[in-house]
Amino acid sequence: MRVPRFPEPAATGMVTIGAEPDEAYLIISDPPSMALLAEETYSAHWLDGTTTPAVGARFRGYNRNGPRRWATTCSVTDAEPGRCFAYEVTAPFNLPISRWQYDIERTADGCTVTETSWLRAPVWLLPLSVAITGVANRRGANDANIATTLHRLKAYLEKTPNLHSDGRPADTAH
Repeated sequence: MRVPRFPEPAATGMVTIGAEPDEAYLIISDPPSMALLAEETYSAHWLDGTTTPAVGARFRGYNRNGPRRWATTCSVTDAEPGRCFAYEVTAPFNLPISRWQYDIERTADGCTVTETSWLRAPVWLLPLSVAITGVANRRGANDANIATTLHRLKAYLEKTPNLHSDGRPADTAH
């Protein structure tokens, strides 16, 4: 199986949501909220005293696949309210792993969200990554996880028009 390398996207998905772009951005750009909707990530928190998305802000993501668990550190590279949120993922020793990007476009009835991931890990790290995560087909897993996450994002935003004043979902506790 060929593993796509950066800058070629490894996985992508798109969904049209009956919500304003700014509403979608509030959730997408808040890692603790997105962790509630994601398939592989189950928890996330901001680092270094940060509480809002901004270029250079960092957060830690906690991931799972069955009994396997691992953490990554993420650095925000793009934070354009209502338009784009992106971050790069690193493993211990600052090893590059991936890039994730959410592009938001206004539509007549709300917005379209496109989620894209790129693999950035060095080739020599891939066997270790499979051992840690239990995922041999990262491209296939990311395609499936993106579809699930976007489906949950759509369902959440279309059922919850009123968010907390800080934008997080009403059912989250920080």
